[in-house]
Amino acid sequence: MRILIILMGFGLWALSAGAIQAQTLKPGDTLSISVLQDPKLDRTVTVDPSGQIAFPLAGHLRARGLTAEQLERTLTARLKDNYKDDRLDVTVAVLSAPKDVPEEDLKPRIFVTGEVSRPGPYVLRQKTTLMQAISLAGGIGPYAAKRRIQVRRRSVSGDEAIFSFDYSAYEAGADIEGNIVLQAGDVIMVPERHLFE
Repeated sequence: MRILIILMGFGLWALSAGAIQAQTLKPGDTLSISVLQDPKLDRTVTVDPSGQIAFPLAGHLRARGLTAEQLERTLTARLKDNYKDDRLDVTVAVLSAPKDVPEEDLKPRIFVTGEVSRPGPYVLRQKTTLMQAISLAGGIGPYAAKRRIQVRRRSVSGDEAIFSFDYSAYEAGADIEGNIVLQAGDVIMVPERHLFE
C-alpha cells in the first residue's frame, strides 16, 4: 500500500511538472532568453500586451500561445542565418508570470513630458500620431518651444533615435512628415522656450 501511495505521488508530481513545462506564454510573462553561441544577446524580456516579444537580430515575434520550447525553436529559426554554426543553442525560461497585475498596467504606453497641459503616460489604444498625443495631453502650453519638440525612441538594442518636430511649421501646413506614428515607449518632449525664442 505504501509503495502504491509513493508511486501515485510521484505520478502526480510528474504530471504537474509536465503541465508547468507545457504552460503557454501570455502577456506579462517575464522570460530569460540566452544564446549559447552569442552571450551578448542574453537578456530578460517581457511578453507585451499584443503577445509579442522583441529580440535582437530576430525582430518582433509572437510568443502568446507558444510554450517556452516552441519559442526556442522559433528564435533558433530566426537567428540561424546570422551564425556559421549549424547548431544554435537558444534557451527560453519563464522567470515570472503576472498574477495580480491589472491588465491596464500591461498596456503599451507613450510618455508626454514638458510644456503640455497634462504631462504623463498615455495608453496606446490604436494607431496614434504625435499631434494626436499632444492633443491627448491637453495641447502645448503657453511657454512651449514649438519648433524644438522631440520624440525619443529606444530600440531593442538600446540605441536611442530622436525625431524632431516643428509644431509651428505643422500649423502652417509645412512639416507634415514630422507628425510620425508613435510606438510603445516613445517619449515626447516639449521643451520650454528660451527668453528670446
